[in-house]
Amino acid sequence: MPARLFYTRAMVVGLLIAVGAFAIDMYIPGFAAIAAELHTDPGTVQLSMTAFFISLGIGQVLWGPLSDAVGRRGPIFAGLALFAAASAAAAFAPSIGWLIAARFVQGLGAAGATVVPLAVIRDEHTGPDAAQLLSLAMLSLSISPILAPVAGGFMVQYVSWRLIFGVLIAISVLIGVMTHFLLPETLPQYRRVSARPLSILLTYGRLLRHRRFLAPVLIAACGQAVLFVFISGAPFVIVTLHSVSPTNFGILFALHAMSLIGLSQLNAKMMRRFGALRMIGAGAALVCVASLALAGLVIGGMTALWPFVALTLTIFASLSLILGPAFLTAMEPFGATAGAAAAIGTGVEFACSSTATGVMGLLADGTAVPMVAALAVVSCGMLVFWGWFARMAK
Repeated sequence: MPARLFYTRAMVVGLLIAVGAFAIDMYIPGFAAIAAELHTDPGTVQLSMTAFFISLGIGQVLWGPLSDAVGRRGPIFAGLALFAAASAAAAFAPSIGWLIAARFVQGLGAAGATVVPLAVIRDEHTGPDAAQLLSLAMLSLSISPILAPVAGGFMVQYVSWRLIFGVLIAISVLIGVMTHFLLPETLPQYRRVSARPLSILLTYGRLLRHRRFLAPVLIAACGQAVLFVFISGAPFVIVTLHSVSPTNFGILFALHAMSLIGLSQLNAKMMRRFGALRMIGAGAALVCVASLALAGLVIGGMTALWPFVALTLTIFASLSLILGPAFLTAMEPFGATAGAAAAIGTGVEFACSSTATGVMGLLADGTAVPMVAALAVVSCGMLVFWGWFARMAK
């Protein structure tokens, strides 16, 4: 593939994946304002994020196999349209129940834009080349975690949290136009498979029984759960407990995103030099050590912000060694059903993330303990799954 086309493909794929990220990153600075205007508490507002995560997982299980049957472009456009419609409903939400429902539907739409581009990558690339394309795509994706929290914090502080959803509508339309002109169909007619429910279930069963698929998927799932636990819990911990303004929180969150995305640009070179297994293992060990240290300090009574930030930055930087490489390693053997593999993989990821964030919300006690405890438990699980994968590889 010519270099110019490679970079263009990476940009569009990254922006598509970023649709869901925009709906997360731009939204989180508004938790306190939403709770105040809709007369509820931050824990209940957090359920709107959990609802989004759940539907994002459910939607990916549906969109992925559909894209294997009808091609990649149609499901992408349908997902973007549903995302825009649900964003409009959320903008006018009169109650927290309405907002939670709108966020659930919004997640279903975002799923189409999130999972199908992963199949697009597998349609044309494997191994380090796929890792390079995904790493470049993350540069486009970085627009969301770097700029969206800052923009969201500004809108919350100076206008209204409702404006966030108007901006999300505009973003989905813009990305849809770019996709129309810059992303061709990557799944030719002769490679498409049946969309019959029985055929899809058989494909999913085969994937879930394949240990060399399941082990790296579970590693990636625990890594993403670590990420989403921080995304869901950090607004309360940093903004409420440490009295940081929404704008400054957005800047702080952007620093975390930069550490993750910046280091991920080295993934292709590191995979070629060290191999995916060693690279993922090093990242899992670092995340586990940093999470356990954070939990120990917070449970022990630490009140300072800077050690908290230093350790969470370490966690984000280490996740760069895990998320993309683990997921691509799982998908590599399944070119004929890349959409289904991406769907079941991301479905497992979001099921794990939803469970972790949901339990954290239910255990909310007005302290940072539920968040750091969740980080420690999930990161230890990730290291256990890596050990299972390493034994398999011997």
